Amino acid sequence: METDQLIRTLAADNAHRARPVKFVLALALLAAAPVSVAMFFAALGVRPDVMTAMRNPFFDLKFAVTLALAISAIAVSLHLSRPEASLRGWAWLLLVPAGLLVAGIAGEMMLVQRLPMMTRLVGSNSRTCMTAIPLLSLPLLAAALIGLRHGAPARPAVAGAVAGLLSAGLAATLYASHCTDDSPLFVATWYTTATALVTAIGALAGSRVLRF
Repeated sequence: METDQLIRTLAADNAHRARPVKFVLALALLAAAPVSVAMFFAALGVRPDVMTAMRNPFFDLKFAVTLALAISAIAVSLHLSRPEASLRGWAWLLLVPAGLLVAGIAGEMMLVQRLPMMTRLVGSNSRTCMTAIPLLSLPLLAAALIGLRHGAPARPAVAGAVAGLLSAGLAATLYASHCTDDSPLFVATWYTTATALVTAIGALAGSRVLRF
């Protein structure tokens, strides 16, 4: 190979750079979101009293918690996509939604309630919650894993678990607009349980899909 041709080949290889993980992750999630949204409207839909519910701060709190989880998990997952990364210094981000929930529960306890605590905790949609959030999460989880495959996570199971948190947070945001149980106690119990299930699925899938 002539010197000039070698230089051109090396320059072409250098010009072709892999797309950043954050770009691929965003693209994959944007592609998967319409699937989850279509599933949501086909099976559930927005609660009929949503305009009235928006006046209830505990209804709004559900979205604050789920979006905080999704945003925190996105930041942590992008960090973990690098081979030298660890959770040290980043895990606290995942405590933000838990802190919001604790504050919400404390606020609810300070108010006079018409329903007993156990009734508010059990609610009337626990079974739907436990089914809907994991199912709505699946397209988003697949997208998150595809995006993170463009990185090189040193701990694929942990990265997969955070991808599960990410997808569950987004799916729970969708589901929250359908759920008529607005008590923080219900969210802390059933949303958390459903999220834990998706996180376990993400860890299992990540341990295989994200291994390099």
